[in-house]
Amino acid sequence: MNRFSLAVSRGIARVTEAALGPYQTAVIRIGFSATWLLFLLRELPHRHELYGPDGPWSWGLAEQLIGTNKAFTPLMWSDGRLWFEFVYALAILSSALLLLGWRTRTMSVLFMVGVLSLQNRSVFMGDGGDNVLHLMSIYLVFTRCAQVWSLDARRAARAREARTRGERVGDRTGPALWGVLGVVLLAATLAGRMDGDELLIPVLLWTVWAAQALWWLAGRRAKTGEPRILLDVVANIVHNGALLVIMAEACLIYATAGWYKIQGSRWQDGTAVYYPLHLEYFSPWPSLADLLSSSGTMVMLVTYGTVLVQVAFPFTLFNRRVKNVLLALMITEHAVIAVVLGLPFFSLAMIAADAVFLPTSFLRRLGDWSARARDRLPRRRGGRVPVPGQHAPESSRATNVGFGA
Repeated sequence: MNRFSLAVSRGIARVTEAALGPYQTAVIRIGFSATWLLFLLRELPHRHELYGPDGPWSWGLAEQLIGTNKAFTPLMWSDGRLWFEFVYALAILSSALLLLGWRTRTMSVLFMVGVLSLQNRSVFMGDGGDNVLHLMSIYLVFTRCAQVWSLDARRAARAREARTRGERVGDRTGPALWGVLGVVLLAATLAGRMDGDELLIPVLLWTVWAAQALWWLAGRRAKTGEPRILLDVVANIVHNGALLVIMAEACLIYATAGWYKIQGSRWQDGTAVYYPLHLEYFSPWPSLADLLSSSGTMVMLVTYGTVLVQVAFPFTLFNRRVKNVLLALMITEHAVIAVVLGLPFFSLAMIAADAVFLPTSFLRRLGDWSARARDRLPRRRGGRVPVPGQHAPESSRATNVGFGA
């Protein structure tokens, strides 16, 4: 019983004392924000046909559907072209700032609003990658995904150094963002713009907004450090729970995809991969598709291998070596799909979801390599001293502190 109690206490301490997976959550933040940003930029000339007033899915049809499913989309607050341009520009800006990790808490909320606004406006424009992005945009709000590889982490490090020198550190940008977004949220609520929406998203928006105020009060007005420590523990628990949900979601995606494939006759006889290679819609490189499908043995191996990897992956998570091998195979598979079938954004979304399982040691080495590559350029040009590579903080209180973090 003593051993069991000790194990339970260690587990509780691990979950509450730190936000786990700082590098993994940073990678999925960068991955999903980059995927959405690149998609929005690529479709910039076609935005009116996809999600705007010129699309085949008209305003009236969207209004009828949203009246039934109660989906959240601020695009339906007005049918004006100027409002559409504003929401589209906000989606691009929030994606770019989330990618950089600037005021990550606020940007993660705006990123979610941008994703839901466009995807719920035209529900028939997406694919499997959009569904993954849809879910992950909500999960990211609950994570502390700016612990490393972000402007917030750099700002927090500079603030700690300033406090060590005895300097007073202030923050005007965070409270300003909080005030502006609070006014917008209040105006939308009082105007009844959220009355028809699903209750989850409006409640989430108000909860995050109120939590930011509570965080600021605990850090600036509390006489002792206990309130801030308590809020930090709660934030760690929420982060770790969201990280677990993200991992479970990725496993569920692969498990369901694999088991559904098993039931298909083309997957059973080993010819399923051949057919999409010869569909005109999925053949941006016909000669490459012909080359890959020229060998029946290769088609059969790829078909059976795809099913095997997808079905087996959730069961290999407790074996690090086998998991890493299958993870490399899945990432390679999605990279091939991006090129051969012309589905780059679907593949990027799936690779970003896969990244949550990448080993921390690999991600830290990747970060060090990137830092050294970045530092070589200024040293050659101007002889400046390179900045050391960024590492995970010893405590989760080092980042995501204050407004917008």
